[in-house]
Amino acid sequence: MRQASSPAEPAGAGIPGSNLSGPYPVGEYAAALRSKLRSFTRVQLIGELVNLRAARARVYFELRDATGAIPCSAWRDDWEATCAREGLAPQDGMQIVVAGGCDYYPGSASASPGFSFAVHDLRVAGEGDLLARIERLRRQLRSEGLLERQKQLERPLLPRAIGVITGESGKARDDVRAALQRRGWRGRLVWAFTPVQDRHAAPAICRALGDLAAVADVEVVIIARGGGSLADLMALSDETLCRTVAMCAIPVIASVGHHTDRTLLDDVAAVSCSTPTHAAEAAVGIDCVRARTEALAAAVRLREHGRRAVVARARTLTMLSRAPAGRLERQRGLLHQRLRELRAGARRRMGSERALAHTRAVVLGRKASSTLIDCRRRRPRELEQLALALAGHDPQRTLERGYALAFSRGGEPLSDTGAARTARELRLRFADGEVDVDVREP
Repeated sequence: MRQASSPAEPAGAGIPGSNLSGPYPVGEYAAALRSKLRSFTRVQLIGELVNLRAARARVYFELRDATGAIPCSAWRDDWEATCAREGLAPQDGMQIVVAGGCDYYPGSASASPGFSFAVHDLRVAGEGDLLARIERLRRQLRSEGLLERQKQLERPLLPRAIGVITGESGKARDDVRAALQRRGWRGRLVWAFTPVQDRHAAPAICRALGDLAAVADVEVVIIARGGGSLADLMALSDETLCRTVAMCAIPVIASVGHHTDRTLLDDVAAVSCSTPTHAAEAAVGIDCVRARTEALAAAVRLREHGRRAVVARARTLTMLSRAPAGRLERQRGLLHQRLRELRAGARRRMGSERALAHTRAVVLGRKASSTLIDCRRRRPRELEQLALALAGHDPQRTLERGYALAFSRGGEPLSDTGAARTARELRLRFADGEVDVDVREP
């Protein structure tokens, strides 16, 4: 360790043995540095706009590309006037061209110094590479069907345990816990604290998701963080993270507190929520407080109805038990009365049935006698008429009138000349006998 200067050594003396000039007062050197930087040639820069934020007097943002980044600032009035003149609405992810030069704020005893590129003009060059890469990856995941896998998973209405991936010191942690408490959920929360931005975030979230998926009771996982710029949210559009979430067997709820930019995690997750509070409500589909209140009210109503039913039946049993003998006597009298009525009705029915049967027998006897007499008179005449009709259609009577029937030698009847020419050898039947005939063509 360097020894303290001796009392005789002046307070502003330099480092012994150093061949550098100085020492100079910091303010003097900072002022010289500012003059030197401001003397640099003014140039135009092109890059991607990220972390855009507006203060009371100035607008701050960064320009980035694949190889570097530079902080920029502009007077707010000049920025708004330029945007209004050009009809621009700059936002994170846009590719812009800015014109300006280096500037340096030397700071003071109570303020920190800062370097920035002072912008006095800008124009939009087109959609930034960042947004273009996200959109290309979104189309690729959609073509592979990975945007729908999580949405097809069945989410439990009342999970036993919920896994939460978030930053340990972020406000999202408290929002999730408070929302679940208001919901009245009494399950188990399994926390996985990881970075939620920068280049280490995506691998850490993937590992945490795998660890939570291995916990037996965890039935849904929430990935939560607050809002931020497009650059802050880039970790949530990582391809490996999105594929891991899409292939996870447990429903994943994305909760990123932003409204303008949509990350790829929002697309692949089972549900996308705008705040951690909404994510907690989506994870627990039942308002447990309301459900308990309704169940308690239903139990009270059921108990009251049950008590009334028991009291009513008890009164009925009491009334029936007061005079069982009298009630039995009344019932016995009713049974005897109904028995006498049944017997009288049966006798009346049997008498009427006998009278009806006798009447039907007399009628049927008369009808049978009349029918027999009629048959004896009518049937001979009908038979005689049928015999005459049959004799009129007898083929023998036709042959007796001079006609003949032609048959083949096999006995098959022939009805036309074509059949006769085909058969050649015929047999003709006359009224008095048959003769064989041979067909000869003229």
